[in-house]
Amino acid sequence: MILPPLRYVRPSTVAEAAHMLASIDGAAVLAGGQSMINALKLDLVQPTALVDVHRLDELRGIDVTADGTLVIGAATTYVEIASSPVVREVQPSVAEMAAGLVDRQVRNRGTIGGNCCLNDPTNNFPPLLTALGAWFHTKSTTGWRSITADTLFAGGLATTLRPGELLTSIHIRPLPQGTRVVHRHQQLAADSWALARAVVRLDVIDTEVEDARVVLGAVPGSPLRVTKVEQALLGRPVDSSLTGIALAAFDEAGVETMGDAHGSAAYRLEMARVQLRRALNDAVERSVTA
Repeated sequence: MILPPLRYVRPSTVAEAAHMLASIDGAAVLAGGQSMINALKLDLVQPTALVDVHRLDELRGIDVTADGTLVIGAATTYVEIASSPVVREVQPSVAEMAAGLVDRQVRNRGTIGGNCCLNDPTNNFPPLLTALGAWFHTKSTTGWRSITADTLFAGGLATTLRPGELLTSIHIRPLPQGTRVVHRHQQLAADSWALARAVVRLDVIDTEVEDARVVLGAVPGSPLRVTKVEQALLGRPVDSSLTGIALAAFDEAGVETMGDAHGSAAYRLEMARVQLRRALNDAVERSVTA
């Protein structure tokens, strides 16, 4: 598809980027472009201007605060996250997710902020960051704002970012000792998007589930927390019975899926169930062998 005419601007600071987003009606952020360009080609978005923030040093980098919180700049690329010893040490599931993303070109150019802001239902990071309880800092001409993952993501291709607001960083607190985080997905091909995705987080104390987060991707409302499954897991011993309990709750949760050229709604629901089962089995195995 031939793209419609639009402006291209490149700010030199975050403050200037926020000003451009506020002053140019219909402006959108361009970071790595791996999501935005595809969205433009498919006519999913129709911005009047692209504000290129890819080279803003203020939006790049990885750090850990005094309390152990991991801070990732919104324009940090997947390859930078995957290769970071800091991320691998404090949030290994984040590094693992970044390392497995699509292909080398996407990993070199794509950014974690862009992945989150488009919130395509098949995107990798929104379900994982929701399970991790991440929160996000934004900048606009009116000041700074902090948004939790549960609040930021508002269903497929939608977030609660306000017009003129720029995502600047992602924050993830250290996980409690004994926490297991597992993500599993089924793709059309090794370098393609997901048909089904599940992330399971179990906070385990004395071999019992103290807290749980179960999040699906590639379904309507992604990232979708399946609270019925989460509640069913609380207080349960982490043993071979856990997966069956979770799947029984999943079957009663009323998760909705949509069919398309790649699979019927029933097939997609079954594949979501399969990925959840695999993630739960892995989480249980890790807890038993830990």
